[in-house]
Amino acid sequence: MKKVFGSLFIIASIALLVVLFQKIGLELKASLAFSAQFDQAVQITEPTNQVVPTILKDRNGQVFAEEYTEWREPLKLANIPEFMQDLFIYSEDESFYDHVGFDIAAITRAFMVNNSSGESAQGGSTITQQLVRMRYLTQEKTYERKMLEIFYAYELERKSSKEEILNSYLNEMFFANGVYGVSAAASYYFDKPLDQLSRAQMAFLAAIPNNPSLYNPLTNFENTKKRQERLLDKMAEKHVASKQQVAIWKKEDIHLTIKKKKQNHPAYSSYVMNELTWLVAKRDGYEKRLDAAKTPQQRANINKELKKHVDKLVNDGLIIETALDPTKQARDTQSIDRLISGHNDLQAATVVIDNANREVVSVYGGKNFKRYEFNRSYQAVRQPGSAIKPILDYAPYIEKFRATPDTTVSGAPFCRKDYCPENKGGVTVGDMSLETAFKYSYNTAAVRLFDSVGLPTAFRALNQFDFRSVSAGDRRYTAALGGFEYGVTTSELADAYTSFVNGEYYRSHAIRKVKSRDGRTLYTWPDTKKEVWAASTAATMRDLMQETVSSGTANAISVPGATYVGAKTGTTNNFFDLWTAGLTDRYTSAVWIGYDTPRSMEALDQAKIQQHIFSSIMRP
Repeated sequence: MKKVFGSLFIIASIALLVVLFQKIGLELKASLAFSAQFDQAVQITEPTNQVVPTILKDRNGQVFAEEYTEWREPLKLANIPEFMQDLFIYSEDESFYDHVGFDIAAITRAFMVNNSSGESAQGGSTITQQLVRMRYLTQEKTYERKMLEIFYAYELERKSSKEEILNSYLNEMFFANGVYGVSAAASYYFDKPLDQLSRAQMAFLAAIPNNPSLYNPLTNFENTKKRQERLLDKMAEKHVASKQQVAIWKKEDIHLTIKKKKQNHPAYSSYVMNELTWLVAKRDGYEKRLDAAKTPQQRANINKELKKHVDKLVNDGLIIETALDPTKQARDTQSIDRLISGHNDLQAATVVIDNANREVVSVYGGKNFKRYEFNRSYQAVRQPGSAIKPILDYAPYIEKFRATPDTTVSGAPFCRKDYCPENKGGVTVGDMSLETAFKYSYNTAAVRLFDSVGLPTAFRALNQFDFRSVSAGDRRYTAALGGFEYGVTTSELADAYTSFVNGEYYRSHAIRKVKSRDGRTLYTWPDTKKEVWAASTAATMRDLMQETVSSGTANAISVPGATYVGAKTGTTNNFFDLWTAGLTDRYTSAVWIGYDTPRSMEALDQAKIQQHIFSSIMRP
């Protein structure tokens, strides 16, 4: 009797399905979009719009920042507890392991309900159909979309194993609040790995995806709890657990521990994300293409390609290992905040680089810096004033003429056409030692050195470094004293000063390694060094900077514990910018203070705040 009844039911189901397909077909014939898809093979591709978090780690391997708009933590099926798998299979698709992508009986039941109500409500969807809907289709409730869903589901089942489908489903389903996948839900709502959750907690999470708005635990906790209990009852019904176990699990208190997005040390993290672009440009050939570009439009197009490429990498999920020293970063930030806090809108920028490996260990991007704000350490292009003299005037002169601190140079008045620079305070000087000219920063002496070296040679020296805003239009005498069309950034200046450690240069960097989420190393900075100054030139420059700290314009600097301290100061016209750049036996740094909208800081000049900042951040 049962067999007869079963046969009749199947025949009836098939008949209903034929009617359903006829009804759907009538609508689909009117749809050019579907006709085009129906005529072609259904294309099953991997999803391309999933955004996996990128995490940043400090030198100790601790996560200090996360970059994401969607929280995802994909897991392999073997690492997803079987109980969690059962929760979804028994609540969403009991015949998952038996059907071919769609369930005829379930579709028939849904059709009968929809037909009697006169509406096209969703229903009868298998796990495979739900995955298809998430990946490829819209959520609209039409017969056309339902038909597409069935064809896609069938094709997906044909090309993928059940395990692959279930794994994708559990990793891609939506858990409200920007959370996708069971593992991400565990860390977001309970701050625990999935395999450390209790059965009650797993069931609570499994309640959410059925209707993420209705069962959002942050806004509708009681709804979520009630559905959790229904799911647990289902586990008892299917003999996954006993009724006694389920009764205990229902009574378990659910306490949410909502994950907070890690955004520690925002000035450093934004510096890292900017550096990532240039690392990718270096390694993937964009830098060479940009250098070869002949028009602004070509450069703009290449930069657009580069941005798209980097965005794709970040959205796929990266692990970025950095050189951040979190203790120093926190200490430097607190110290600089204190030193500039009493001066209204006064701002500052610093970058500190470890001499041994040219790694950026701390960054200051501005007072009360927030993650997406203007980061003055690498975005503020300002006139460097006399802080550029070591790079453009003194080191090239020493290199070319083998000069020493005792070499006599002229500081007499100098004019080139209508350019006649003056010394600070309008003082006039004559012959003096190179050391005296440097430590008191006489402009007339510096521009004479520049003239002696020759403009082409001086700029060849400058172009060895990574000054991105310096252009061919800056090849003029005003540059000898820091008069550029745009200027330089704090990070660029600090980077160039590392060459005075030993005469060698390679680009300083905050990033140690960029890895994929599965641990493969994708990018590292090349560690090839080039000699930009003779060792003797670098040694002479260190001597000059040391004397400047001892008895020159940088005499407010004091770094207890350092065996060497050397620096050069810089002041621009109208006191718009105040600089200090230099090094100790351990670190190299550049410090800028000023206002975002330039105005005179003459009243602050004697306070030497920039030198006190330098002293603070250079402590070992």
